[in-house]
Amino acid sequence: MDRVVLNEKKYTFAIHTLGCKVNTYESDVIAERMKKAGFSEVDFEGPADIYIINTCTVTNIADRKSRQMLHRAKKWNPDAVLVATGCYVDAVEQGKGLPEDTVDVWVNNKQKSDIAGICLERLSLGKEAHADYFLTELDGHTRAFVKIEDGCNMFCTYCIIPYVRGKVTPRPVEDTLKEVEGLRDRGVTEIVLTGIHLSSMGPGLPETIKGINAMEGIRRIRLGSLEPRLITKEFVSELAKIEKLCHHFHLSLQSGCDEILSAMKRRYTTAEFEEGCTLLREAFPDVAITTDIIVGFPGETEENFNESLSFAEKIGFYEAHVFKYSRRKGTVADTLPCQLTEAVKGERSARLISMSEELSHAFRERFVGRTVSFLAEEKVCISGAYYVTGYTGEYVRCMMKAEEAMEWKPGDIISGSAYELSSDKKEGEFLLVKKT
Repeated sequence: MDRVVLNEKKYTFAIHTLGCKVNTYESDVIAERMKKAGFSEVDFEGPADIYIINTCTVTNIADRKSRQMLHRAKKWNPDAVLVATGCYVDAVEQGKGLPEDTVDVWVNNKQKSDIAGICLERLSLGKEAHADYFLTELDGHTRAFVKIEDGCNMFCTYCIIPYVRGKVTPRPVEDTLKEVEGLRDRGVTEIVLTGIHLSSMGPGLPETIKGINAMEGIRRIRLGSLEPRLITKEFVSELAKIEKLCHHFHLSLQSGCDEILSAMKRRYTTAEFEEGCTLLREAFPDVAITTDIIVGFPGETEENFNESLSFAEKIGFYEAHVFKYSRRKGTVADTLPCQLTEAVKGERSARLISMSEELSHAFRERFVGRTVSFLAEEKVCISGAYYVTGYTGEYVRCMMKAEEAMEWKPGDIISGSAYELSSDKKEGEFLLVKKT
């Protein structure tokens, strides 16, 4: 059936996702389950019978956004069933601290796969059998996130996630490969492997990558965030054998100052991080290395910050996702002295973002005048002209005039000469590519 019908009522749902790629994947699964249960999906910013907010709690700002979205949905339809799920739910212990009438159903991370059944029961429409996370339908997409691990055992002093996601739980390789096969059969050609802490998967990670690499029809494999200590000579040597692996690696730095890294309980030094980047660049010319950096950690001096800034410039990241340190109750860092003001954190964040933008521009610029290949995703309109757009293996966005791309379809690999680095207010910075 297309949707649940009870007393001529056609039930609809809308879902909104905050936070990480793992949440994005889980929201896709939730939406698929809801549709299979008979509900019809509608746009989030409008009337619906059920609103599902997949929340995040990684920072205070994430908490605030989660609360805002919950209140906003309730205003759109006060009679709707409002479902809150995700890390914020775990962090506040099933809604502690929120008005009781704001949320109708609290679903923690471990119960996410049951949301469709919970909604059916809430509306007295029956039950749905429990099932594990498994994404089978993603029609119209060329790239798909696939979660292959959950949880984290690292307990960095600033991070709440191990407390709300639990211990590391690797996914069986055969389950992942089965899911990827299903996505491949529906037109997905690029797989992004994601998890809370991929580096804790052990031998399951390379085994999964190799299994996907052997699949006909999958053209690219992209990895989520990795720990710097995983990047050894042996590991990089194995990665270099993976033909379909994108030359884009996200290594979480968090600070370019050894003193701060130690206070964060990160398990590497800047020298070890730099060595990992060197190994990647030796194996993958023009590799894109992206990262996360926290500014304003408790006790971070101006000297510490400048050291971190200089280190980021030295590494030459393609992109740096900059976060202002956010106090989280229950973490060690929340109890540390010398908490910095928002003004100091804001000023340092702005400086690091500015430098990151310069590095990003320089990285994209190096491809001008060279032959590039990108995975075609969609057609966009810029100033009245239509372009086919997609990303290179290094995650540099490209645009080619639609008439030049001829009979293209999403998922095709298109090659050409990058003749200009351009930008658009809506689309951002990209390479203009022409057929050669």
